[in-house]
Amino acid sequence: MRVRDMSDLVDDRPQDGVFRLHRDVFTDPELFELEQQFIFERCWSFLGIESQIPEKHDFVTTDIGRTPVLLTRDGDGKVAAFLNACRHKGALVCAVEQGNAKTHVCPYHGWAYASSGRNIAIKDHEAGAYLPAFEAEDHDLVSLPRLATYKGLIFGSLASDVPPLEDFLGDMRFFLDLAMEQGPHGMEFVPGRTTYTYRANWKLQLDNGVDGYHLTSTHQSFMQVQGRRRGGEGNLDARQFDWAKRKAQQGGMYGFPHGHSVIWFDQPELEKRPLYPSIGEVRERLGELRADWMLKLRNLSIFPAMQIAEGITLMLRTFRPLAVDRTEMRSYCLAPIGEAPDRRAWRLRQYEDFFNPGGLATPDDTIVYEDCQRGLASHGLPWLQGYSRGMGTLRQGADETAQRLGISPAESGRGSYEGQAETPFHAPYREWARLMQAGMAGRSAWS
Repeated sequence: MRVRDMSDLVDDRPQDGVFRLHRDVFTDPELFELEQQFIFERCWSFLGIESQIPEKHDFVTTDIGRTPVLLTRDGDGKVAAFLNACRHKGALVCAVEQGNAKTHVCPYHGWAYASSGRNIAIKDHEAGAYLPAFEAEDHDLVSLPRLATYKGLIFGSLASDVPPLEDFLGDMRFFLDLAMEQGPHGMEFVPGRTTYTYRANWKLQLDNGVDGYHLTSTHQSFMQVQGRRRGGEGNLDARQFDWAKRKAQQGGMYGFPHGHSVIWFDQPELEKRPLYPSIGEVRERLGELRADWMLKLRNLSIFPAMQIAEGITLMLRTFRPLAVDRTEMRSYCLAPIGEAPDRRAWRLRQYEDFFNPGGLATPDDTIVYEDCQRGLASHGLPWLQGYSRGMGTLRQGADETAQRLGISPAESGRGSYEGQAETPFHAPYREWARLMQAGMAGRSAWS
């Protein structure tokens, strides 16, 4: 593919009040292949949370882009991550999603690996007539070049030159803390998860996770069900929110370096949060400011492919690009470890109400992603205008609220709930363009 100037794809001219994307960003198969090399293979990616592997020899399998990864806790209790590929012929060493195993044995030729990644057996080794050159090779699983943890969230990278994880996350850590510090004993995924695919580009989910503008049009049926419940009908255990009350609330957005962004709004119905009965403990442990912010509506996006949303209840999702027009989604309900059974049930009713293919909203989103992908086949529509809403509220750097929080975003926006800005999309696409341009120019994005 010819080297392209990213300004041909991301028209970013803040001085002129312009931010547009070209349709090729979502439809070009060659760009998709370059994304694998220059974004997913050169960036930090979310792998899992520590509470998924609490015991020695626990493991989960996951992916970075199209690269399979085995995340383990070895016999000494150390967290490690490896390419989930046998050194012999490249077969998956572990095809199970989660479990506990001291040893992983490749099903193809029987090579075996300890939970530490060390090769402990080559089947029929003595009869193999191997030469010294083979014996001198490293037969252990290939470790990820970088692995780090923040507040129980485990990230890995296929590149060794990425910045330290805390530098990569930057001041987005404040908002991660609001999710990961809700329980005094840490956070866990409620057992179970949902995985499904949709026939559209992965960046449509990158947008949607911090897009409030679509709610009242895409999710009309959900809004109508919520209205009937307020009259006493249906699943009252979900403790539905009165969305009309949200329209009067104020909020904002922040864009951070390295492509992260967040939207937030005041929440008028605090008592409907599963966290609310515990907020006194949270205030005592973390202080008034963080406790108050934990009760606000917040959706955050960690570039490139992890999001935490708390507009309904606390959930974490990842999305994995499979092809230019095919994406895998995986979503989890996130909860405090040791949460009381009645609050866990409360949380689950809210979660299942909105999310997952069986929920009242997720199917709406996946359908419109696929509708977008079909519509983007129109060559007569080169530039998309869905990135301008709210630009009139933007300011560079920290606004007064960010200053009170002690964070330094690259840009800030403020407005009403009905304003629903599209400016949270800017930071991810600026980082997308930066990484893609660096990769096509043959230079490191981090030097």
